Amino acid sequence: MDVKDLKTLIKMVTETDITEFEMENAEEKIVIKRGTAGQIIHMTAPAAMAAPTAMPMMTAAAAPVAAPVAAPAVADKHETITSPIVGTFYRKSSPEAPPYVEVGSVVEKGQTVCLVEAMKLFNEIESDFKCKIVEILKDDAAPVEFGEPLFKVERL
Repeated sequence: MDVKDLKTLIKMVTETDITEFEMENAEEKIVIKRGTAGQIIHMTAPAAMAAPTAMPMMTAAAAPVAAPVAAPAVADKHETITSPIVGTFYRKSSPEAPPYVEVGSVVEKGQTVCLVEAMKLFNEIESDFKCKIVEILKDDAAPVEFGEPLFKVERL
């Protein structure tokens, strides 16, 4: 990767609420981290994926540096899985692929539940605990904000 591309990546990270960016291919691995030490949110981009239809570019909203991936719901036994970044929500890896999860699916800790695309990077959103999907709160290809609930789940 040349210096110009590296500068573009650094600019992307500093202009959004992303606190850590990691990219790896056969020849190189790039990790960019910023902000203070806090909760680490793991996101990885799929190796090969057909790009979904283009959505208008969104600007990042001002938000705290780190947010919990799962937060308890108010006066309810259900919890939520929230978006750790601003982007576009996708339920499946490509238009012809089956969705990662459906209502009633049992999800293991670390299992991918959806993708959030931010600036042409597809980030896998994983469950932090074993749970059952109770409700899917966003439509496929819908824009999402930082911390916005994506799924209502029941911890198992």
